[in-house]
Amino acid sequence: MTGVRGGAGTPAGRMSTAARAWLASLDDEQLGRAAWAWEPDGERLRWFYTPTDHGGLPLRDMRPAQQSLAMQLVATGLSSAGYVTVSTIMGLENVLDQVEGWQVGWGRERGRDPQLYWLRVFGDPAGRGPWSWRFGGHHVSLNLLVVDGEVRATTPCFLGADPAESPLLGPHPLRPLAGAEDLARDLVRSLDAAQTGRALLAGTAPVDIVGGNRPRIGDGEQVMRLPDVWRDHFTDPGLAERVEAMHRGSEEKAGLRPEDHEAVRLTTRPRGVPAADLTPAQKEQLRALLGVYLGRIPDELADREAAKFAGDRLDRVHFAWAGGTARHEPHYYRLQGPRLLVEYDNTQRDVNHVHTVWRDPEGDFGFDALRQHLREAHR
Repeated sequence: MTGVRGGAGTPAGRMSTAARAWLASLDDEQLGRAAWAWEPDGERLRWFYTPTDHGGLPLRDMRPAQQSLAMQLVATGLSSAGYVTVSTIMGLENVLDQVEGWQVGWGRERGRDPQLYWLRVFGDPAGRGPWSWRFGGHHVSLNLLVVDGEVRATTPCFLGADPAESPLLGPHPLRPLAGAEDLARDLVRSLDAAQTGRALLAGTAPVDIVGGNRPRIGDGEQVMRLPDVWRDHFTDPGLAERVEAMHRGSEEKAGLRPEDHEAVRLTTRPRGVPAADLTPAQKEQLRALLGVYLGRIPDELADREAAKFAGDRLDRVHFAWAGGTARHEPHYYRLQGPRLLVEYDNTQRDVNHVHTVWRDPEGDFGFDALRQHLREAHR
């Protein structure tokens, strides 16, 4: 993904300044967890969206001033709306704790903890070489790479919400990811019979995003089992069985069959209806939906990403759907095209638990940018 080159006022410059300030505030023990040497592969490519150890230094183990510096770094990787959304998702841990009767532990002192979000820097943000940073916890995973003074990767970028909808005082509920849901539903309900025939993959939605938290997306991937989306399998037999039972129960409740899994498996060639076969009004709906995902990152970077789909370049993006199209019916969709894979799923907790991810199968974690950097460095 292309970034913006420049100094202190650019996204890369702001990230470098914030990362250096945060790292300078840490003691030696904290630095051992927060700052790792640069690595193009390995731990840098591990990302999660479950309440597992995401790797790094959690907010819980920082002083308040250090937490502030950490969140200042997080904010450099997000737009204003993106930062509000991430902050709201983190706060939902308190709501989820109440929804679950304060009983869920996940093998730690507090199972739903708004301070169990981890931050880690790979490489030297003050140096000349590539460096990256990762922020993640339950329902948040941000992965950003800086190469040669440019932000060159902003994916995988995962945001979820559980509950997806919560009551507020007054008539309007709290729905952090409402745009990702409502714009897609409006689009699918606008399709005619022929368009629907191409867009609809299956009448039953999968129980999660199909790509899961794989570091690389491959042809033919199917939904991962829930135990495999955690950092490690649980050694506690009770927890291990609980996670396995959650996955098994979700699939049984949905009535998923092998042919449903086959229908939604990921393919290199996009499935669904291409934008080229949409009406002008539908194309604008699709563009608005895509903007909900691209708009997560700083405006300068989002504009560069949006330019990839300007005009007729949107025509190669495909829209695919599985499940029902009415509110509160389990549903899933994806947007797929050159350098693009967006997945959305809302099936769990009686259709009140959303997962969304934006990926670039060729450029996640900066795979493409690092290859180019190595070629140029060895000329």
